[in-house]
Amino acid sequence: MTSVQETINAEIARQNDEFRRSYGQTPRVPGQIVMTQGVAAFDALVLMNIQSAIILFDSLSNDNDPYGLHDFGEITVKVSGVDTKVWFKIDLYDANYAAGSEKPEDTALTRRVMTILLPSEY
Repeated sequence: MTSVQETINAEIARQNDEFRRSYGQTPRVPGQIVMTQGVAAFDALVLMNIQSAIILFDSLSNDNDPYGLHDFGEITVKVSGVDTKVWFKIDLYDANYAAGSEKPEDTALTRRVMTILLPSEY
């Protein structure tokens, strides 16, 4: 039997996937995307490659997604010919972006923020 929390986690994971795959452009799952200074300093081609890699990301497992929320990932992109790791993290806020969402599975009450960062900036 599936617990209530497992059902909620599965819905949050589905919403996180929709948000990530649309790169924040789906009105059904509102939110915003931000990046750290280190990521923002990359040229436009690298930023496009990061965006594509995040949209296509599907390397989730129990090791890197133990709660099944699909809220974190690590991608690798070429920067000046060097493989560079980039992380993305999705956090769930209330509709005013003031605090954590009290009902994260409810898109009317929840806003996502996906932060794109370099591991060294964590």
